[in-house]
Amino acid sequence: MTLKILWGITGCGDKLEETVNIMKKLQKKHNLDVRVALSKNGEIVVRMYKLWQSLQENFKKVMIERGPNAPFLVAPLQTGKYDFFLICPATANTTAKIAHGIADSLISNCASQTLKAGTKVYIYPVDQKPGKITTVLPDGEKLTLTIRKIDVKNAEKLKRMRGITVLSQPEDIEEIIKKHLIKQ
Repeated sequence: MTLKILWGITGCGDKLEETVNIMKKLQKKHNLDVRVALSKNGEIVVRMYKLWQSLQENFKKVMIERGPNAPFLVAPLQTGKYDFFLICPATANTTAKIAHGIADSLISNCASQTLKAGTKVYIYPVDQKPGKITTVLPDGEKLTLTIRKIDVKNAEKLKRMRGITVLSQPEDIEEIIKKHLIKQ
């Protein structure tokens, strides 16, 4: 049986290219059915990082947010058409929305409604630890950012929510896939 995953991408560039490469590799290695859902800003960032074509060529379906419930992904998530919902990478904004129950975007609404039905949600919030991080911009330049305490607090809140597993790095996705494959 093929593992079917809905992968949500938000408007975060940090670890985006690494995540796309990981998902391409894992899809081939484990014969996965991965569908991609981009937030409005996710589409912008994917294009800025020149990853649009890679998504189109490597994944069965790439969908772009038109509203909080369009495309209509909630029912397939709730009824088990997907084995789990993966959000990677997640912006501080999406992390905060999910942590506080705000479902006004495609990704936050999918997370909210998916959790109601008991389908697992895995999320990699990039702002998890206090201090400075260095990220790579679309032009290859490096940028150092200071993570805000509120963003770390929201990531911590996600860790305490039933049905959500917070990933410490995109590489953790492989362990999740292996775990789900064993269950099948």
